[in-house]
Amino acid sequence: MPKNEPRPATAARAYETRALVLQGGGALGAYQAGVYEGLHEAGVELTDLAGISIGALNIALIAGNPPERRVERLHAFWNTICQPYVGPAANPLFEHSLFQINDLARQFLGAVHAGSALMVGQKGFFRPRFPPAALSAALDPACVGHYDTRPLKDTLEALCDFDRINDGGLHVSVGAVNVRTGNFAYFDNRRIRLRPEHFMASGALPPAFPAIEIDGEYYWDGGLVSNTPLSQILEQNLGRDTLVFQVDLWSARGPVPRSLSEVGDRIQDIRYSSRTRLVTDQMQAYRRMQRLLREVLDQVPASRRSADPACQKAAAMASDKRSNVIHLIYRDKPYEQHFRDYQFGLATMREHWASGLQDIRKTLAHPRYLAMPENAAGFITHDVHRDEIEQGMK
Repeated sequence: MPKNEPRPATAARAYETRALVLQGGGALGAYQAGVYEGLHEAGVELTDLAGISIGALNIALIAGNPPERRVERLHAFWNTICQPYVGPAANPLFEHSLFQINDLARQFLGAVHAGSALMVGQKGFFRPRFPPAALSAALDPACVGHYDTRPLKDTLEALCDFDRINDGGLHVSVGAVNVRTGNFAYFDNRRIRLRPEHFMASGALPPAFPAIEIDGEYYWDGGLVSNTPLSQILEQNLGRDTLVFQVDLWSARGPVPRSLSEVGDRIQDIRYSSRTRLVTDQMQAYRRMQRLLREVLDQVPASRRSADPACQKAAAMASDKRSNVIHLIYRDKPYEQHFRDYQFGLATMREHWASGLQDIRKTLAHPRYLAMPENAAGFITHDVHRDEIEQGMK
């Protein structure tokens, strides 16, 4: 980095809100942990955290620990849940050696881990329900799922300080779906005290996981409606200069499938991709309108602005604040298949983590990415992968 360029931590502090937004994606969520580690090592101090599903669990670990322990606790969580619920885990050295052979070996290892997740569950996360829910005609809603997620509550309580989550100064919100109404719900620590159940509800993906009961209502995974809380963060901060690191685990863009297995992969990508472009396009248009209103109002005499109700309403909507969305998207590896979101294995997890760390380091190496937007809309997005592709086409 040139000496005259501000360091990431310094550039980020120019924004009043500095948010980390994490998408759902199961085992791929280790990529998000790597991104957070890179932000931490760069000294970027966050003010807001929002997540869906596995993103919500990563948010709990970040918000529920002091800064100096967050990466350590993320490692503890991922090293735990990437082991089978029962039986010995594979020798890490052997697994790593097998993983390094070639893509065929990686596919085999991934299939083994995915099969293990289905058959015996994951330590500290979920276990097969016994007797199986399918054998019962009617059950308590909290039991209607192939797996029991009560081990996850124990893990969250062991690794997260929920008093810190609620009183630690970070704005935390996670999304879920009310099963009865079908409405999307945000659990926000500025409105309620968050408990393990709120984070578990955000990741309660049916039919694998049962709904989570909270205050008499039952909730499923927020990804059923929207797999990213980006719009929530941007809309909450219309009156503040905002920097958002959005970390997605599914790519909206991809090749047209040429086999049935590729069809399954592409369906997942399309179903769970965040529709970020739609959200950012809408927000860019809204920011442009806010700035235009501000410019128009500046031409109106102060006496008229204070007396005219229409001017007062326009003033409430007008703003010259700016938004910068830095987008990081996990890129599928050639050997990954449709079960990649429940392919829990130490070697795969560490590669996902390393990919996230590498991507955020590359992103922060571009000082202009963190610069305050100077365009007409006061809104800008960056994606290091997209920029690399565009550079390669020149």
